[in-house]
Amino acid sequence: MTLPDSTTGLLLCNLGTPDAPTPAALRRYLGQFLGDPRVVEIPPAVWKPLLHGVILRLRPARSAAKYRSIWTAEGSPLAVWTKKQAVRLGGWLDQSGHAVEVRDAMRYGQPAIAQQLDALVAAGARRILVLPLYPQYSGTTTASIYDAVGAWSRAQRDLPDLRIVARYHDHPAYIAALAQRIRAYWREHGRAPLLVMSFHGIPARNVALGDPYERECRRTGELLAQALELEPDQWKLTFQSRFGGARWLEPYTEPTLIALARGGLERVDVACPGFTGDCLETLAEIDQEARAAFLQAGGKQFGYIPCLNDSPGWIAALGHIALQQLAGWTTAAH
Repeated sequence: MTLPDSTTGLLLCNLGTPDAPTPAALRRYLGQFLGDPRVVEIPPAVWKPLLHGVILRLRPARSAAKYRSIWTAEGSPLAVWTKKQAVRLGGWLDQSGHAVEVRDAMRYGQPAIAQQLDALVAAGARRILVLPLYPQYSGTTTASIYDAVGAWSRAQRDLPDLRIVARYHDHPAYIAALAQRIRAYWREHGRAPLLVMSFHGIPARNVALGDPYERECRRTGELLAQALELEPDQWKLTFQSRFGGARWLEPYTEPTLIALARGGLERVDVACPGFTGDCLETLAEIDQEARAAFLQAGGKQFGYIPCLNDSPGWIAALGHIALQQLAGWTTAAH
């Protein structure tokens, strides 16, 4: 689609996904992902030999098997949902009277951020809003998107105006979309006595050095509990996806679920508020692995509440967040 010159573009960015559920594709993807110094803060002289000599030899086959268990006819769930979010956000903005060219991009894998920024500029965009699909800011995620945009910028002679959204963990529309999603699940499946909110973890050292991620996750959890009118004993916040031997943010999700089951809790619901689209970490790690661990420990019912995905409430929330960030730029449809 070719738009008038000096139009406004929006780039919706997610983490990334391999092109296929194969060891070769995982090796390429993990090499890029785990090779980012924002993701692994270990001196390169120590980390690179371990990454290329051990991890990228052993982990791709295991990860490929997990990806195969969630892969769909359309492809990787994360890529599918991110694309749908971009298309539907563009439609929502259009119906709201705003002419904004919306594209999706991945920090690791395809379509790459630089490629999509080039495409927006080629389509006539002179103002571009970069909107990460990370509600909570972290140096391991959001800051890496800043790095990618900066790297692209250094190669440009005639730069467009650029804005990047750093966080929206406490945005009322985001919280409302989460509450709406969870209530819809409860109406259909009933409600467990405990809701576990599982966020992706990061090393505890990162927080000690100033990363605000844990604080923002806990704020999201508090606001969501308030929106759902939950008492303190009706919800719990945990962290998942630990990697390596260092201490990460606690409590860890799967051990918490095992302890709850062993303690007599028969039914639990789990939601992942920090993930805006279902992916390996939610579909395999939570809906498969954590479910099995809870049931094997004595639990009877495990409810996984899907991510926001392309739910109408979430698309509207993205629209409101985008319009606030686009303030002052021309977006009126001609």
